[in-house]
Amino acid sequence: MVKLNEMRDYVNQKQLDVAYISNFEDIKYFTGFGSDPVERVLALFIFPDAEPFLFAPELEVEAIKESGWKYPVYGYLDHEDPFKLIAKHIRDVNPDPKRFGIEDDNLVISRYQQLQAEFPKADFKTNVAPKVSELRVIKTPYEIEQLDAAGKEADFAFKVGLETAKAGKTEAEVAAEIEYQEKIRGVMNMSFDTLVQTGPHAAEPHGATDMNQIKNDNLLLFDLGTVHNGYISDASRTVAVGDKIPAKQKEIYDVVLEAQLAAQSAAKPGIRAEELDAIARNIIDKAGYGKYFIHRLGHGMGMSEHEFPSIMEGNQMVLKEGMCFSIEPGIYIPGVAGVRIEDCIHLTKDGNEPFTHTSKELRYV
Repeated sequence: MVKLNEMRDYVNQKQLDVAYISNFEDIKYFTGFGSDPVERVLALFIFPDAEPFLFAPELEVEAIKESGWKYPVYGYLDHEDPFKLIAKHIRDVNPDPKRFGIEDDNLVISRYQQLQAEFPKADFKTNVAPKVSELRVIKTPYEIEQLDAAGKEADFAFKVGLETAKAGKTEAEVAAEIEYQEKIRGVMNMSFDTLVQTGPHAAEPHGATDMNQIKNDNLLLFDLGTVHNGYISDASRTVAVGDKIPAKQKEIYDVVLEAQLAAQSAAKPGIRAEELDAIARNIIDKAGYGKYFIHRLGHGMGMSEHEFPSIMEGNQMVLKEGMCFSIEPGIYIPGVAGVRIEDCIHLTKDGNEPFTHTSKELRYV
């Protein structure tokens, strides 16, 4: 609960009467209880000088109590108005709250309006989301351990994928085998749908695994990860199917590999996010493929696959020890092929360590 106490200190410092944490991933970070409430309301309320409380669907209340949450938890039934109940519980702590902190990037307008209607004279201008991101961006030793474990599970997934992939199989068959083998080992959740893309299909960076048949003499892209005790892995590898691939595909693979290795080697405390992005991007630009590198170099990761910070042009944040993020340059040429190579890393005192260790040298399967 150390981070929860730090957030309480921030609420006090900002002279807020209450902070409303609405993002279910942030709630899990502060409380240890994880659940996606979908259309229902799950909320954490933090006060400067009183106990926080969780507000949840009644069907989650027992699970919250069993999770180790030691402060009050209040439930509601589907036919009840959650915000009238929330207002009652807030007033039990502070009869007349004047200043609220909210997560601007998460709280939907309809819920903001419902809360505002209960407290029409209150001020809701303080956005606490940046402070939450600041707290989450530096990982603790415990968090690094969980991310390491998730990385080992991702390496196993690559092993299964490389052993399964061959001409004639579909992308979906290979992805299904990966997820099946993880499941029977006790890995109950992937961090996102396992991505397997063959040939030109891999030129769609956010495409989905489909029924495309894998063919010889083509590249095959994997992007995958698992969830371990609430922490995720995320990694990409691209391999060749058959005995050879066209020279153009080999060339773009080599360029992406050079960019990935150079950026990962340079990642250490003190470098700016945009400088790290530029190291990889300049290599790809120099090779003539700059217009085909169409996304940022990387993103933060931890409890979710896309966290703070973004490793991209324009982000002048100085990177610090304990930050965790991906390094994933790519080249995507429509109708030809797509290549992405990715490791997530954590910054150490004078460098970095990856969470995944599957070889990045071009492999023929």
